[in-house]
Order: sequence, then structure tokens, then C-alpha cells
Amino acid sequence: MLKYSIAIRSTKPGTKKANITETKAYPVYQSSGIVTLSELARHMATHGSTFGRGDILGVLTQMVDCIRHELLDGKSVQLGELGTLSPNFKVTGAASASTVTAGANIQKVTVKYRAGAGFADLRSEAEFECVPSREAQKLAVAEARAQETLQSESSDSGNTGSNTGGGSNTGGGSNTGGGSSDS
Repeated sequence: MLKYSIAIRSTKPGTKKANITETKAYPVYQSSGIVTLSELARHMATHGSTFGRGDILGVLTQMVDCIRHELLDGKSVQLGELGTLSPNFKVTGAASASTVTAGANIQKVTVKYRAGAGFADLRSEAEFECVPSREAQKLAVAEARAQETLQSESSDSGNTGSNTGGGSNTGGGSNTGGGSSDS
């Protein structure tokens, strides 16, 4: 399930906030978490593999090291349907070709990923769910934390549970589910 929130943004990216004249609502991907290499290896081992998690983790770790070596050797690495990894430069310009040097003009070497056929467009297989934005989630948590609880004068301080499921609550806490409270 791919989660997204809705953000209002300028129709012209890069426009300063004071100069925005037109906005539209856009869906924005919301991550559900990160899968580590170790977790991926564990997951792969559960899909009918004849190899254990440790074996798979070892191969993946070695693959990462080898890909890095090949990229630093100036090669692109084609990983089947996964795609191709290639070295990519972040650069600054020079006044003339005769003054261009790696030290002065190549600021950073990054990796460019080009999706393979199996990953070029997952839209037809994806399912989507609209969720609150990160900012709306933070506001909801802050609002929930700011709410005061109600305590009855005869409540037992050692038993202050709450019931939000709609049934009865005999622990002296609050009941917000619409059922009865026996305190």
C-alpha cells in the first residue's frame, strides 16, 4: 500500500513564497518505513530460497561492495530488471575549457539510477491510501497531548485505566466510547 498526503504547492516550482500567484493540490508520497539490508535478506530467505538469511546478507553485502568498486572504476552496473546504476557528477562551470579540473569543477560524485523494465512504472500494480500530512500528524499529536483528563473525586489513583472501546469502565478512568461508566 502506497500512502500519500495532499500538499498545496505553487504551480511553478522554485517560486518564492511571496511571489506565488497560483497553487494546486498535489499527492505527496508518505514513506511507511525503511527496510534495511539485513531485513531484506531475512525477507528474501522466507520466499522459498534455498539460502538462509546469513548467506543472502553476505551476498548482498558483497554485491554492494562490488557495485561501488565498479562505479569507481567508471563503469555502469546493469542489474537486470532492477535497473542500471551509473556514476554522476555534481559540477560547477569554469570560464573556459582550459581551466576545467576535477578538483575545482567536480564537487561531488553521486550515483544515478535508471529503473529497469520491472521498475519503470509500478502504477498499474499499486494500491493507494490517502493519509494526513506529516504536519497534520504532528498537530494531532500535540492536540492530543494538550487535552486534559477528567478525574472523579473518588477515583482510585492506583487504577486509572481508560476505555475508549464503547464498553463499561470500572477502573476509575474516563470512558469516551459511549458506554457506561461504573466509577
